[in-house]
Amino acid sequence: MTLKLYNPTTPGRRHASVIKAPQGSKSSHVRKSLRSVLPNHAGRNGQGKITVRHRGGRNKRFYRKVDFLINKLDAVAHVESIEYDPNRTAHIALVKYPDGEYRYILAPATLKIGDMVVASKESAELKPGNRLPLAKIPVGMSVYNLELFPGRGGEIVRSAGSSAVLMSMEGPYAQVKLPSGEVRMFSRECMATIGQASNIEHENVRLGKAGRSRWRGVKPTVRGKAMNPVDHPHGGGEGHNPIGLKHPKTPWGKPALGVKTRKLSMKSDRFIIHRRSSK
Repeated sequence: MTLKLYNPTTPGRRHASVIKAPQGSKSSHVRKSLRSVLPNHAGRNGQGKITVRHRGGRNKRFYRKVDFLINKLDAVAHVESIEYDPNRTAHIALVKYPDGEYRYILAPATLKIGDMVVASKESAELKPGNRLPLAKIPVGMSVYNLELFPGRGGEIVRSAGSSAVLMSMEGPYAQVKLPSGEVRMFSRECMATIGQASNIEHENVRLGKAGRSRWRGVKPTVRGKAMNPVDHPHGGGEGHNPIGLKHPKTPWGKPALGVKTRKLSMKSDRFIIHRRSSK
């Protein structure tokens, strides 16, 4: 998909850019059997209390039921359309199976209308969009929509333009380098889709104005230093002064910025060969 730039007719347009949505991306074009109403909770829980800050006020949207498990094996599906999904950064593809069933899948970058894709546990052509176990994919090939555990469906490497690289095969495990730089072991039976997730230009989009964030349901974030002491550990003081602390804190008094948040001991630690690269 191409990146569209605007003439600087207003301050909000000057630096704005958008990605042209694929044809058939309007809500009215989405198959009713593959969509459902997605309520906007605005960061509130069942009691109406704010549990996630800076949420609320977004445009209405439908949830597209994307098939991450893809359990129709050895059935060649025809790509009917490639569509925009407001609930994720990558585009989705509407595919039709020989029995007439329609499903949505995460589209790879090079997929086109009219292409054929298939998922198999035995063998399939090594082309973008086909899904195979890691054991059947050659070392060095890029994959996305990867399972963490066999049979659970794709859980990681699903965002726009992302891909992981199959590094090696050792015994019952495959070593995969994730987009973060982390090298991790996966079962050889974990399924993955060949290629790179679609919408590669997503990282180059600039919103241009605060209003586009509000359309997405993202509200402004107030600095703790601009608050009162009762509201934030950084708050208070006369004029422009420092936070008065050795280390920055969260609104709830916990260390912030540069502090590891992962639990010290997790069962999945033994699968991690190399930690993610520092940015």
